[in-house]
Amino acid sequence: MPKRTPDGPAPPPVAQRLRIRYAKRGRLRFTSHRDIQRAFERALRRAAVPMAYSAGFSPHPKISWAGAAPTGTASEAEYVEIAVTRRVDPSALRAALDAALPPDLDVLEIVEAATPSLAEHLEASLWRIELPGVEPAEAQRAADVFLAAPTVQVERLMKTGLRSFDARSAVVSLDVLGAPAEAGPQPRSSACAILRVVVRHATPAVRPDDVLTGLGSVSGLVPPVTPRVTRLAQGPLVHGDGLHSAGLTKQATPGAPANAESAAGSGAWPVADPMALDRSASAKSGSSSINTPVSGV
Repeated sequence: MPKRTPDGPAPPPVAQRLRIRYAKRGRLRFTSHRDIQRAFERALRRAAVPMAYSAGFSPHPKISWAGAAPTGTASEAEYVEIAVTRRVDPSALRAALDAALPPDLDVLEIVEAATPSLAEHLEASLWRIELPGVEPAEAQRAADVFLAAPTVQVERLMKTGLRSFDARSAVVSLDVLGAPAEAGPQPRSSACAILRVVVRHATPAVRPDDVLTGLGSVSGLVPPVTPRVTRLAQGPLVHGDGLHSAGLTKQATPGAPANAESAAGSGAWPVADPMALDRSASAKSGSSSINTPVSGV
């Protein structure tokens, strides 16, 4: 029996797709992804964004989320894509949407989508993990043991139950930042090792807490204070001295710690900017000149 369709006209077609990069900061790092979704949906209504909706008896706004950070972690590189029924000015939309969102949930950039899928470009994430109370030398010893291990099995409770998986295979690089403590007696509380970890997106996903669990299992490293975790970037991996794809640029993340890369030595981001191709295509076409502004907040 064929599916019934609701009476009435079909929803307006999609006129434009927009990709949004936003940051999750401060206390909002403890907010669940579902609550983040609700906050965005409310902000889109407040900003009077002409959202496109799905057809059927229960229409939903066309919003596509990609690579959400785990609850409890901050992020400077979260992505969402929306579809609208009339063309809008990305810069005006960024200002209106940012004003409608709560503090610490900040819209950093909006570009018109020029490539078919953003999610397929999100190959890896660059994480900054601060370990208060841990000396850099101690963290370096743990990192060396972890990287030398062929596999590092960890366990995590998932929806299907307790699952064991290899956390080592997903770690592309693991560097320890920060200067060693000066000679002489130093209070342990003043030490703070910083891990710079590039993790490949895999199934099951290897999260920063899995890496820390793995470090503890192979070296006995147990931070005395809850680590502070921030995702600095996510996107295509940079291979060697070149970039993953022609036209992609190194990720420049507003709000990222200024010393994160200088302390690493090279100053090069290992993860490329996934929206660079969209930005380049928009600049070449001059599409922003034909956009109309959002109707208000």
